[in-house]
Amino acid sequence: MVSDGVDLHGYTIIKEGEAEILMHSSNTVFYNKAQVNNRDMSIAVLRAFIKKRKEEHAGISNRKVKSNCYINEAIPPSCSTSEEANLVVFGEANIKANVTTNGIHEEQANENVDASDDISNKPDTILVKAHGEPNPPKVLEALAASGLRALRYAREVDGIGPVVAVDNDEASVKSCKRNIRFNGSIACSKVEAYHGDARVYMLTHQKEFDVVDLDPYGAPSVFLDSAVQSVADGGILMCTATDMAVLCGGNGEACYSKYGSYPLKGKYCHEMALRILLACIESHANRYKRHIVPILSVQMDFYVRVFVRIFTSASAIKNTPLKLSYVYQCVGCDSFHLQSVGRTVTKNKSVKFAPGFGPAVSQECSDCGKKFNMGGPIWAAPMHDQEWVLSVLTNVKAMKDRYPAYEKISAVLTSISEELHDVPLFLSLHSLCATLKCTSPSAVVFRSAVVNAGYRISGTHVNPLGLKTDATMDVIWDIMRCWIKIHPVKAQPRDQSGSAILSKEPFIQANFARAVSSLSKAQVKKVARFLPNPESHWGPKVRAGRKITSKHLSLLGPEALNGLDISKKGNTGIDAPTSYEEQEEEDDKSEPKRQKTGDESASCS
Repeated sequence: MVSDGVDLHGYTIIKEGEAEILMHSSNTVFYNKAQVNNRDMSIAVLRAFIKKRKEEHAGISNRKVKSNCYINEAIPPSCSTSEEANLVVFGEANIKANVTTNGIHEEQANENVDASDDISNKPDTILVKAHGEPNPPKVLEALAASGLRALRYAREVDGIGPVVAVDNDEASVKSCKRNIRFNGSIACSKVEAYHGDARVYMLTHQKEFDVVDLDPYGAPSVFLDSAVQSVADGGILMCTATDMAVLCGGNGEACYSKYGSYPLKGKYCHEMALRILLACIESHANRYKRHIVPILSVQMDFYVRVFVRIFTSASAIKNTPLKLSYVYQCVGCDSFHLQSVGRTVTKNKSVKFAPGFGPAVSQECSDCGKKFNMGGPIWAAPMHDQEWVLSVLTNVKAMKDRYPAYEKISAVLTSISEELHDVPLFLSLHSLCATLKCTSPSAVVFRSAVVNAGYRISGTHVNPLGLKTDATMDVIWDIMRCWIKIHPVKAQPRDQSGSAILSKEPFIQANFARAVSSLSKAQVKKVARFLPNPESHWGPKVRAGRKITSKHLSLLGPEALNGLDISKKGNTGIDAPTSYEEQEEEDDKSEPKRQKTGDESASCS
């Protein structure tokens, strides 16, 4: 790395992947080692995206175009393609195949085309060929901080274009520029740092970036409206949310105000957090006649991360209500039901859109007789694209040496690749047994019973005990009733939910014989899918610029509190520089804070 002109006194060099940053000893920069998983996953998706763009570009370039050829003295009898100018001649109109920043062609006709010209000749089929490859994707890191993510993109992702790093804190931008210089000529030629509000920057650069990365400290909701406008058609929006306490139901009214959905406190709360975030992004995109196509949605560590492609289509956004659902969760048992926001009505070969039928449930749960809580709306359509997931996983395995967090991200991607993508939310086998107060069957036994009943079942990357299945709750409870007939339980009070469920006879007879498909391929091969944290205190960190006190012991560990007298109540801890002028007095050795999202109190789980 280049250290000329950079005073390293007071700095620690942190290396991640092929990038290095300078971190000051004071808490004036937000850096979290645990986010290496996030950055590695983003790099893997970005590599897959570049490959996908090239395939899409080649497919469009070689598509067959049917046209009515116009023949005159200046044009040969058959339509021809100009090898030099990439022009396809349709009569007197020259239609040029242009490659936009996202690799999709636009056909532009000359203004001198006369609509009344006779073009009724026999149609021919022409092969349109565009030379070269699509322009390298332009990337925006909207909340750059130290610039580590932008530097890793520039140094590690082949075929990437310019990387723009934006931050609203002047000291952060200064630190980012210092790190760019420290990483040498490759970084200097590709990465640019700007000082400004990310929201304003994205609004003034609409449809300019092929990749927009949002990784705020807390909720991303205030950035979504401008972010969906800055992504080019077919581009990717990468978005992280770390306010899991809000998204998982700890503060439902705050979640509704930020994301427009009400969360529920179910075992599936982390997957529901993903689906709330997707629904929120879709809502913002729809306002500009755009829609999202999720390719990968991940819950890792203490945050959720989604990768969605954004397209513009006024007709496609009509399908949005079909992708959203409300959730009814029983307060007494594990039964939940989904109700679609919209539906389609087909009549005389025409399709019309109408509100969804409801309510999906009665006032009382048919299984235990308790009331329902209603949450949502959430994204109920698939939140992964299996082709993308397998492509990313293949790339990760092929380049394992270039991913510092290879073990973790490969395990997560393996779990995602085996999920039932068309089944929203999931059940917890232990929670089912807790409701009935019975001994839990093994996961293999329960899975076999579901498979033998004619339904599908899989695990989920969100929870090692979670089970996704297309079986109805009636079938699930019947299987549990059959299990309890084999393994009896003690009598329970009549007002308990378990008593109400067990008072009914099973409609189906469960078969607990071992089914071949009861285990996934990864389970059969004993591939690790849920790994422990690599070190202690692996999780969220203190916001940059805040005082480090004894209350941060659980987050940072005792080594971070060396020198503090934590025995005294009201310890004020270590003060970090609070202004840019103070940072100047520190000989420009500080590192940046993240742009605030207006959620100072967002907590993580």
